[in-house]
Amino acid sequence: MSADMRELKIEAARAALDRVQDGMRLGIGTGSTAEEFVRLLAERVAVGLSVIGVPTSERTAALCRELRVPLTTLDETPELDLTVDGADEIGPRLGLIKGGGGALLREKIVAAASQRMIVIADKSKLVETLGRFPLPIEINVFGLGATTVAVEKAAHGLGLNGSLTIRQRDGKPFVTDGGHLIIDASFGRIPDPRALATALNAVPGVVEHGLFLDLADTAFVAGDGEVRTVEAA
Repeated sequence: MSADMRELKIEAARAALDRVQDGMRLGIGTGSTAEEFVRLLAERVAVGLSVIGVPTSERTAALCRELRVPLTTLDETPELDLTVDGADEIGPRLGLIKGGGGALLREKIVAAASQRMIVIADKSKLVETLGRFPLPIEINVFGLGATTVAVEKAAHGLGLNGSLTIRQRDGKPFVTDGGHLIIDASFGRIPDPRALATALNAVPGVVEHGLFLDLADTAFVAGDGEVRTVEAA
């Protein structure tokens, strides 16, 4: 990551931190931009900010523990005030594609448990139509072949075609924190994300997908020397 790119991520994270108030219950996202938020949050915690966080991945949890950000779970704290997370794409009305880091299931559960969700990103993540970034689809290990065929048919019914690739890491299938696999679906432009989300939700074997619709309220997007605020409505 270039120094300029990291600085953009830090500036977006700093804008989100300004929305964090003492006593908040926070959902804490996964990925490089979310990690910049954790580092800034830890600095504030060290000088007296009182918050408690629910991490969306084991990686984020480890960073929070290292930096002494207090943590809880959704079992102990089932309702959150605010989630701060990154995104792989930000489209119209703050529709998102997420899951490039492999944590989409936990990210969506945490976001849905929060009163508000703030997205932090650099300007490269803004798109007019979702789909340039391959859509992550988390699936159960059992029935992998049948689920892949069913996903392909569901997409084809909406006029979407493209390769479906099982995500690999170090030459082996990538396994999520929940023990599932991820299909990266290179559909290209997704004209109707809501219809695709509905179709994928109906496929047995699909645990979750990376279309985050009607979840984000605000995005802080850094670029060209400024941080833009983008609202869902």
